Amino acid sequence: MSDFLSLGISEAVVDKLRGHGIAKPTPIQEQAIPFVMKGNDIIAQAQTGTGKTFAFILPILEKIDREATHVQALIVTPTRELALQITEEFEKLIADMPGIDVLAVYGGQDVAKQLKKLKRNPQIVVGTPGRLLDHIRRETVRLSEISFLVLDEADQMLHIGFLGEVEDIIRETPADRQTMLFSATMPPEIRQLAKKHMREPEYIQVEKTQGPADNVKQLAIHTTDRGKQAALIHLVETHRPFLAVIFCRTKRRVSKLYDALKAHGFPCDELHGDLSQAKREQAMKRFRDAETQLLVATDVAARGLDVEGVTHVFNYDIPEDAESYIHRIGRTGRAGMTGIAITLYTSANVPVLTMIEKELHITIEKQNTGNSEESEDNSRGGLPNSKSDKRGTARENQKSGLRNRKHSNPNENRSGQKRGTKAGPDKRRNKTTIGAPPKNKREEVRKSSDKTKRSYPK
Repeated sequence: MSDFLSLGISEAVVDKLRGHGIAKPTPIQEQAIPFVMKGNDIIAQAQTGTGKTFAFILPILEKIDREATHVQALIVTPTRELALQITEEFEKLIADMPGIDVLAVYGGQDVAKQLKKLKRNPQIVVGTPGRLLDHIRRETVRLSEISFLVLDEADQMLHIGFLGEVEDIIRETPADRQTMLFSATMPPEIRQLAKKHMREPEYIQVEKTQGPADNVKQLAIHTTDRGKQAALIHLVETHRPFLAVIFCRTKRRVSKLYDALKAHGFPCDELHGDLSQAKREQAMKRFRDAETQLLVATDVAARGLDVEGVTHVFNYDIPEDAESYIHRIGRTGRAGMTGIAITLYTSANVPVLTMIEKELHITIEKQNTGNSEESEDNSRGGLPNSKSDKRGTARENQKSGLRNRKHSNPNENRSGQKRGTKAGPDKRRNKTTIGAPPKNKREEVRKSSDKTKRSYPK
């Protein structure tokens, strides 16, 4: 394997990388960096978590003109979170490099602040399509002199519906620019975009089968819609993840699950498009610092999320296709660490799960929670087995108890709560640490954990 010096990266930058624990390039970096250094356009196809970001950051830093006062490099990303993460990676490396400035521009941020920062004439701009077009129309960002254009997570920009905006941005750039397109998958629309706007690009593909990383253990748990919440809580209590991302299909389902987990005493946060940018950034900071250990999110909000130490991914709602499945479970098992991805599915989801397995050429281990459709059939009048009979009896006893309580105490509602009071979590439950951090994260967390003694909820 090559080292960064042999790829043309300067010793000063290599020393910075070593200071952040990065000693050797990943396969995508090893293949892409030499082409970028030569000035070639590239199309790089690699699954998430393979180090794509440094494949364009490093050569851009080497080739940028520190004396110039115009925007030289533009990186377009599908989400605010990804724009911020890329900006942070740049900032780590340029901390002691005078003459280089980077700025993130994205929706939800105060435009006046962005305008003030743009007056510093940053050489590198990282942004989302909508806000970039806003600045282009205001004539506060000029792209007529850029040398480098990066389209990151291109397939996701297509998925969200940003392809038209991306083309509008490209038209503002000079024809002699160097273009780098990074994508986990290559749908026809992305291939057409590349053919239209790139000059004889070099095609790089790290893995022909865009399947999950080998270091991520996958599991599918069969349950019911009604049993999902209880199944997830049981899994969290059993697996005790240090950091886990939990994916839901919609913003409403994210909020509902977040409330349930919070009421159960778990240290958690929610992440979706209806939150203000400030709240999203606060939630991400708490998650990165392991102040919260469960992050309930939608696909779009968590796109490109790169947090060290994520041990588990839970698909509370099954992803719609194989591509989404790959991107979701790619939040764990990053940087060579191991991870666990657990998908909850119902009988109605079996065709989708089968399709995912078929497209990725994998077989996911399957288990049953006991909250299966068999139990539901029994509750509808089928012949119960001994276990379901006990569950049915318990349910009847519970219903009977609720009915009796209703008659015996008119000041209580059906759940036994006093009328006129708000429902809420048991005050005896406190937010608690769930699981221990991975080895390379333990020292970082130890100091903060010493301050507060926590126990796992019983």
